[in-house]
Amino acid sequence: MFEDNITNPLYFSEFLEDESGELIQLVADEDGEEMTDDNLPDELPILPIKNTVLFPGVVLPITVGRTKSIRLVKKAYKGDRIIGVVAQNNTKKEEPAFNDLYKIGTVAKILKMLVLPDGNTTIIIQGQQRFELGEPVKEEPFLKATFRLLKETDEMGEDEINAITSSLKEAAYKVLKLNPEIPKEAQVALENIQSYTFLTHFLSSNINAEVSDKQKLLETNNPKERAELLLKYMLKDIQMLELKHEIANKVHSDIDQQQRDYYLRQQMKVLQDELGQDGPDQEVNALRDKAKSKKWPEEVKKHFMKELDKIGRMNPAAAEYPVAMNYAELLVDLPWEEGTEDNFDLKNAKKILDKDHFGLDKVKERILEYLAVRKLKNDLKGPILCLYGPPGVGKTSLGRSIADALGRKYVRMSLGGVHDEAEIRGHRKTYIGAMPGKIIQNINKAKSSNPVFILDEIDKVSSDFRGDPSSALLEVLDPEQNSTFKDNYLEVDYDLSKVLFIATANSLDTIQPPLRDRMEIIDVTGYTLEEKVEIAKKHLIPKQRTEHGLKAKEISFDKSAIAKLINDYTRESGVRSLERKVAAVIRNVAKSIAMEEEYQPKITEKEVRRILGPEDFDKDAYEDNKLPGVATGLAWTPSGGDILFIEASLSRGKGKLTLSGQLGDVMKESAMTALSYLKTNAASLDIDYRVFEHYDLHVHVPAGAIPKDGPSAGITMLTALASVYTQRLIRNKLAMTGEITLRGKVLPVGGIKEKILAAKRAGIREIIMCERNQKDLEEINELYIKDLKIHFVKTVQEVTEIALLTQKPKEPMNFILPEINKD
Repeated sequence: MFEDNITNPLYFSEFLEDESGELIQLVADEDGEEMTDDNLPDELPILPIKNTVLFPGVVLPITVGRTKSIRLVKKAYKGDRIIGVVAQNNTKKEEPAFNDLYKIGTVAKILKMLVLPDGNTTIIIQGQQRFELGEPVKEEPFLKATFRLLKETDEMGEDEINAITSSLKEAAYKVLKLNPEIPKEAQVALENIQSYTFLTHFLSSNINAEVSDKQKLLETNNPKERAELLLKYMLKDIQMLELKHEIANKVHSDIDQQQRDYYLRQQMKVLQDELGQDGPDQEVNALRDKAKSKKWPEEVKKHFMKELDKIGRMNPAAAEYPVAMNYAELLVDLPWEEGTEDNFDLKNAKKILDKDHFGLDKVKERILEYLAVRKLKNDLKGPILCLYGPPGVGKTSLGRSIADALGRKYVRMSLGGVHDEAEIRGHRKTYIGAMPGKIIQNINKAKSSNPVFILDEIDKVSSDFRGDPSSALLEVLDPEQNSTFKDNYLEVDYDLSKVLFIATANSLDTIQPPLRDRMEIIDVTGYTLEEKVEIAKKHLIPKQRTEHGLKAKEISFDKSAIAKLINDYTRESGVRSLERKVAAVIRNVAKSIAMEEEYQPKITEKEVRRILGPEDFDKDAYEDNKLPGVATGLAWTPSGGDILFIEASLSRGKGKLTLSGQLGDVMKESAMTALSYLKTNAASLDIDYRVFEHYDLHVHVPAGAIPKDGPSAGITMLTALASVYTQRLIRNKLAMTGEITLRGKVLPVGGIKEKILAAKRAGIREIIMCERNQKDLEEINELYIKDLKIHFVKTVQEVTEIALLTQKPKEPMNFILPEINKD
């Protein structure tokens, strides 16, 4: 409530003795005569003051420093000593004009002027009566203006005066009690004040409030309203003082508790030393000793030491202590600059890769290239490889073989179903249960800064309201950025550039384009029958035999039995299903051995059928079709290649086209394109144009529960339609793939290797495809396709010439068409 200048004795005594011994009366004469316009001049010299407001009856010492103010004071002191004191509304102005002053001030009398030893001039003034500024008269040598005295507007009754006086004094006493800095003489001064008007002015002058608030009190004409506003300010000040008092007591209590805890901790430390137990200090010292021999960047070392110093100042019982310790332990445990040396023996690496995986020549070649460059230039950053292909072809297991070939540690992280960005980047330390991301966790687990890191199923990453993990992977998989990877928990950069990241994916469509652009895509295609037979002999059978506790002499597989497993019991690009079937056969043999039953140790085709039962896939379904309108197409699926049939039939109608079999938009467009081409070129195919108007066409693709889409069935659609409209049979054991245009051009398509393998599995002997797909056959071993005859075409006309036979079925459809009007 009270400002600093209240400690001045002026406020707590009635008289002040000057240098000459003369007593100056400080408290206003409450019973004296009020000033009137008659005993005052017409103009008043105006003294601007900052940071305070002068109230009637109050004595205020002011140090005068401005040139104008000194002139005014000296001249007034020689005259009637009457001046007008007004507070500045703009305290930043050193030479205020009339616009920088409030309009209401106080007429004051200079009681004494003192020249201090330091040369400054101090005046002691006493407020007399409020006034309102009129017109400015002059600004030099000091401010001078006309004025109008203000009078109180409302007289209160005795009861109201007593109530207000009592409330104000009670609030003032409470402030004195809460604020120990106020001298005790202040209470004596309050008790000696009898006039409620002067009490209001005295308290208004000394409350702890802004100058603007004090000015409001001065400008209020109604004494009752002024007292109520003053009481409001005082109660606010009381609340603030009570809050400060409460905080001070709490801080004092906390300090006492800290001292007590420190004393107890010191006792615990002595007891632990006596018992030989490790306390918090020993744990911190152990981390510090471990850091001395740690190989890490200087920046990380400084950060770690700073964290240790912070832990040393913590209370071990505090909730933050274990969090800080876990963080420090992670920092010192991470392999910052600790890694394995690469094995640059390329021949040995090739031997390991060939031993573990049959085929996959392109992947092996890329790994050997990487090793060769590393051998010649030792500072190469780790490449980001993405093995893309159907399930079961060995993409994931290839990572362990690469790690063995390089002599590196192996780490695998499954991304399937990951939908939280924090799984990659980690949580901030401030969160409860925070931990680093899976990247840093796995690096720490490997204890090597350059492992082979498998990011499995990168195409299965999803996103939700917790963020997009695939976006977080952009920094991880960018060779230009991952040298300064920032984990939210770690808070310092970690170098991932030495890590050999290998991602696996079944589909590229669901991978974000920016993420896909950062990886080198290596296509891992499906296996041929011959490759699967070799994989089964060299890997699957020995593995399952060992897992089931059998010896080599107790069971063996005939080559024809393995081929039967592949052709009749599996339908895939990889070998997972084949491995399960091999395991089923070996389990049956293991049961016979365990029960001491007779069994056949040599597994033949007959034994396979006896153990596994009827064939899962009917090979005959992929062969002869003796009706026109049925063509065989080749399709690509995520699990590898497959063949599909396209059936077309005609019925009496008005030329309506019906498509069925869950066809996608692209496949429907292929059917419409094929029909449009046939209508345009009916004459060249010897088709009566009236058939299109008087017969409805129904095109169906079997396996109607499975969605199908893509442009690959274009020439197959056209061949089926041409067959049904011309009633010519389609060549037996012929399959085809390719996109068509309205002009009759055949365009190339993808997935050629998978489609060819599917065709060979189904017993297809001839294949039609676009001439521009000829380059895709270079990836397939010639031994595996030597029995296939492949026709490369450019136009639809070539397709129909190869696919359609000249002979018609024994029971051809009889078209009933109206007679042609020869006119």
